[in-house]
Amino acid sequence: MSAETAPVLKAAGITKTFGKSQVLKSVDFDIVSGEVHAVIGENGAGKSTLLKILFGLYSMDSGQGSLLIDGELVSFESPRDAIKHGIAMIHQEPLIFKDLSIIENLFTGYINTKIVDWHSLEKAAVSLAADIGLNVPLGWKMDRLSIAEQQLVEIGAALVSNARIIFMDEPTASLTPHEVENLLNMIRKLKGEGKSIVYISHRLGEIKTIADRITVLRDGCLVGTYPGSDLSHDDMIRLMLGHDLTLKRSKEGAAKNREPYFRVEDIGIPGIFEGVSFSVGKGEILGVAGLMGSGRTEVARALFGITPVKKGRMLINGVTVKINSPDEAIKHGIALLPEDRQALGLFLKQTIAFNTTFPSPALICDKGGWINAVREDTLTNEGCTRLKTKYANTGQYVEELSGGNQQKIGIAKWIATNPGILILDEPTRGIDIGAKEEVYKIIEKLSEEGKCIIMISSEMAEILALSDKVMVMYEGHPTAMISGEKLNEVNILSAAHDLGA
Repeated sequence: MSAETAPVLKAAGITKTFGKSQVLKSVDFDIVSGEVHAVIGENGAGKSTLLKILFGLYSMDSGQGSLLIDGELVSFESPRDAIKHGIAMIHQEPLIFKDLSIIENLFTGYINTKIVDWHSLEKAAVSLAADIGLNVPLGWKMDRLSIAEQQLVEIGAALVSNARIIFMDEPTASLTPHEVENLLNMIRKLKGEGKSIVYISHRLGEIKTIADRITVLRDGCLVGTYPGSDLSHDDMIRLMLGHDLTLKRSKEGAAKNREPYFRVEDIGIPGIFEGVSFSVGKGEILGVAGLMGSGRTEVARALFGITPVKKGRMLINGVTVKINSPDEAIKHGIALLPEDRQALGLFLKQTIAFNTTFPSPALICDKGGWINAVREDTLTNEGCTRLKTKYANTGQYVEELSGGNQQKIGIAKWIATNPGILILDEPTRGIDIGAKEEVYKIIEKLSEEGKCIIMISSEMAEILALSDKVMVMYEGHPTAMISGEKLNEVNILSAAHDLGA
């Protein structure tokens, strides 16, 4: 390797053990100046742990591994040591001082706080904000900013620190498509200035777009490092999983020409959505597609009684029903897995047992209304085992689980209620490709058991693979119901932009 391409950072044999679990096993990794080096793998593969070791948040196992900066052996006792060597880290959830201003956040830690020249700082902040594309008043406190704007401030602070290596751990997880594109453009700009970016994301499309090299981890082991141009989307999946992704539903058991079990006729909420009609038979999967803001989630919330419909009617098994609250929806056998599982679907600081059983009190309570711990534990274990959830025990807190396992808890709690109609809003958002494959299998299994499934998704591949038919929405109105030979990406996208299907 020539001097020009010699790595600015080189890690060799990195090993890390937590208790009896070895999460990294002799991993090698390096980055050169002016490149974007992506790290991919399933949840639990060791990606974030590797970055935290390289940033000084964790120490590597004693005697197991080495770290070189510009060819010199170094040892980081804390992030401060990493920062001194020109390394910065942008976290998935921005680490900021929310009660301080943007200017204060940009320069905290990098100035003499005993004597502050505010005029000079404001002047420098204006220039820096222009460089990073931050277009808000710099005197604002951080809690007024969006997640994307907070991340820009973190990038600005990294530039203030003269960082030449920037770690980004799932930086786009909470961003809109427009915000994602802005961040990717910022990364391209930093790369052009000679900065080195280490980038973690589950979004393989982003990886393919931005990465010069890709390192793949699986179960804490290094699978390999490859030029980004050499790996297709399918190649990345295969390397991460160790096998091809199974994303094809067996249509043999799919509902065909069955009597509809759940029928919706011209429902609407004025100003939100109008004219929605569809039917779903037992064992059938209705996909719901459309652009962001098309009204998909609003329809799901209305079907579940969160925001009750104002017109039209709903029928279950031929009988008209009124759904004015989630409690009424549950009584009629309707369940909703919401788009934002952490904010709306789970109690993160409660146990797995609590989360799995709270919609089903009748199944775990004695006649006097007291919770029967044995029943609660049994019901929880049955649901978690069925969905192949990885957990320590039923008393473990949900916030300790990976995103994929949290999603399984969200599904398990509704399966316990034995719903006839299951509404899934973005069921695989924010989970890794291996967990997605498991969720696909769960959805297919539930349809085989005769559940009516309404699945909202922004991922075209899963809409096409799992749906028997697809309702497409545009600006609060359905524009097409597509099935059979017409069910393809071109027709769905055409209807999503109201161009006709």
